[in-house]
Amino acid sequence: MHVLILGGTTEARRLAELLHGTPGLTVTSSLAGRVASPRLPPGEVRVGGFGGTEGLTAWLREHRVDALIDATHPFAGTISFHAARAAATAHVPLLALRRPGWVPVHGDHWHDAASLEAAAALLPALGERIFLTTGRMGLATFADAALDELWFLVRSVDAPEGPRPARTELLLDRGPFTLDGERGVLRRYGIDVVVTKDSGGAATSPKLTAAREAGIPVVVVRRPPVPEGGSVVASPEEAVGWLGHTT
Repeated sequence: MHVLILGGTTEARRLAELLHGTPGLTVTSSLAGRVASPRLPPGEVRVGGFGGTEGLTAWLREHRVDALIDATHPFAGTISFHAARAAATAHVPLLALRRPGWVPVHGDHWHDAASLEAAAALLPALGERIFLTTGRMGLATFADAALDELWFLVRSVDAPEGPRPARTELLLDRGPFTLDGERGVLRRYGIDVVVTKDSGGAATSPKLTAAREAGIPVVVVRRPPVPEGGSVVASPEEAVGWLGHTT
């Protein structure tokens, strides 16, 4: 049996670890290639895009994939729609592994935003020193003259390319992050606003706790819509169970 995991996330890597070495099972993990030095999962790995829905459909057929598991980042919306269409066309069972989103608790000061553009529009009224943790993709959204008076601490795995806010300091780092570490970042840089995508999971959630403790507002960008079709689970362990029932 051949399983293709669309990965690049902690959950995808964990799923590949759980499946690795299973007799009669071949696991291929596909990474988008946006990170220079990704943490590779065990098993076979391919890097790069497929060429849209048609390319992914052809790959599923050519490599005789028996099950497709979409374990991409919650904000990697395009590939999820390609996966849904390709799986339907190639008649391959599809599973979406979606980590649960974050939920505010007592003491949080969250501001909901439907997009990065909406998040940027909220900032001038909230503070002056922004901890931007939305990654390097979409950084150009904050390179707006209306935000030139604000200072941004931009954290990402790799150095961003292209436009960036006028007053920017880069912090190159890779999660998981600790609560003490996030407290230190907020204190050291005098942060008064945090901006994040609703990525979910535990690897990057300590910043939310640190912001709550410090009484700092957090702008949370909502997740994009996901395609219909296929099954949905919340953990790698559930994905293993689904695969067992599928076979």
